[in-house]
Amino acid sequence: MAMRKGLALLLCLVLLPVFPALSEGIPLWRDGTPVLDSILAYVEAVSDEQSPDFVPKEQRIVVFDSDGTLYGERFPTYLDTWLLLHRLLHDASYEAAPSDRAWAEEAEAALLRHEAEPDSPRSGAQMAAEAFQGFTVEQYRAYARQLLETKVEGFEGMVYGDGFFRPMEELVRYLHAHDFTIFIVSGAERNLLRELITGHLDAWVPPYCVIGSTFSLTATAQGDKAARSYNMTGEDEVLLEGNLVSKTQKFNKVVSIVNEIGTVPILAFGNTSGDFSMGTYVLQHGGRAYMLLCDDVERDYGDLEVAEKFRKECEKLGFETISMRDCFETIYGEDVRKVEEETLAPAA
Repeated sequence: MAMRKGLALLLCLVLLPVFPALSEGIPLWRDGTPVLDSILAYVEAVSDEQSPDFVPKEQRIVVFDSDGTLYGERFPTYLDTWLLLHRLLHDASYEAAPSDRAWAEEAEAALLRHEAEPDSPRSGAQMAAEAFQGFTVEQYRAYARQLLETKVEGFEGMVYGDGFFRPMEELVRYLHAHDFTIFIVSGAERNLLRELITGHLDAWVPPYCVIGSTFSLTATAQGDKAARSYNMTGEDEVLLEGNLVSKTQKFNKVVSIVNEIGTVPILAFGNTSGDFSMGTYVLQHGGRAYMLLCDDVERDYGDLEVAEKFRKECEKLGFETISMRDCFETIYGEDVRKVEEETLAPAA
């Protein structure tokens, strides 16, 4: 049986150049790249009822990381970190703790120089949970939307809400057309992610398919009572309580998949070691895992040394890699232009 499956996949790969229509669903990828052929062959094989590799559509689950996989993470940092820095430094309605503000000032200056973020005195995710304590989920999402409508640092022609990798958007659309159920499993907070994908990916990724880090919630009048002992009233609102429940990275991604999806995905896409556990879990059960390389230094803030080291790590683990430089016709769209680093400055 294993030999038959292997021969079927090999046949798909051999026949792909003869049937160029297979790639029409992902037009922003460069035809003929081996990894694109690999993705197309696999998707076609598991979607074809006549194929020995056919997978029923209810089992066709794909998981995507967000930052650096679907959405840029280098302008100049992760979106959730940039939102936190805005709250700590540039929101006159919020008074940050002196230690948090001092870290934020140092972090923003370093990141705008495309240098490493300094170590924080405590978890950045916990700081974010505290910074938005007392917000309703709707208020928090509206606050995030304001940032998403501002100009991206380091690029011209793009706001933060549009910072998706266009070829990866096409891939999501292609997989949806082949009856895949698409989940986003990310270290970013889940309601921030739900706001981010609105207008871009929400046609294919409904809010209940977004799995991210979790902030604790409370009801307006709950007080010190545990949630298991409190029934909300008609006057209660649901508020962010101010604590981090879990950070969805590394093995926590597998935990989230087991608990929230309840079945093993057959495809995984990521871009850092934080996605290795997710990819390994998928491979263990016979699926495929693909990892993006941050190797485009012309159209994005890539790092060739980091990309090559990561590529070698992925090869050892059995993951296929996607070169953004070689595989993508565009990254953010032809109207978006990277600006010189020396023009960057802290936000007003």
